[in-house]
Amino acid sequence: MKFVVTLGAMLLSLSALAAKTYQVTGPIVELSDSRIIVQKGSDRWEIERNPNTKVTGDLKVGQKVTIEYTMAADTVEVKSEGKKK
Repeated sequence: MKFVVTLGAMLLSLSALAAKTYQVTGPIVELSDSRIIVQKGSDRWEIERNPNTKVTGDLKVGQKVTIEYTMAADTVEVKSEGKKK
């Protein structure tokens, strides 16, 4: 049983490492405990923060930062195709 639990934990760790990461760089325009919003060109990027978010330095509005993040689906709903001809 210990082997199965250990194997499952190892597979979860590997899948987390395999997740593709992205990054965005720009000045912080809004900041809270739960999110950071940066301006990149004319676009505002809203990135969620959680207790596991690693921060190096003191975050302040106006500071230029680079944020690394991943994208993962929380839910997927298959929609019907509608009427067929």
